[in-house]
Amino acid sequence: MHIRPIEPADREPLVDVWLRSVRATHTFLSEQDVQSLLPLVRDYLLSEEPEFWVLCAESGALMGFMGMSGSKMDALFLDPQFHRSGGGRRLVRHAQELRGELTTNVNEQNPAALRFYEACGFVVEGRSEVDDAGRPFPLLHLRLPAPRRSTSEN
Repeated sequence: MHIRPIEPADREPLVDVWLRSVRATHTFLSEQDVQSLLPLVRDYLLSEEPEFWVLCAESGALMGFMGMSGSKMDALFLDPQFHRSGGGRRLVRHAQELRGELTTNVNEQNPAALRFYEACGFVVEGRSEVDDAGRPFPLLHLRLPAPRRSTSEN
């Protein structure tokens, strides 16, 4: 598998990746919630503001994606068929190589995602009662410190 910048042709297939991922992992969302988020996700993936990275299988199949704003990971979604394959960790490592210290938010009602981020070294630093759009989905605010540099390098 490899990571590359997003290409225009990736955007619509990545909406489908997001949809499959959310349906598999965000069980606290109703189908109505998912459908109301779909246009926002399309707009997000079409925007130029976030920096998008795509995880691809050796076959070229889109496995998932990550959106970043500076050192904040705004989004990390994998197609469910690729869960537990190391792709999520590769995206996190890629982000850390690019930015050092990272932050992200995770839905409190998604304990599997929280376990994933904690296994990657993130720590919970705060909590919000609502998501960024004011919906009643509490968020946990996470931070991953920059990797320590060896001081013995000459």
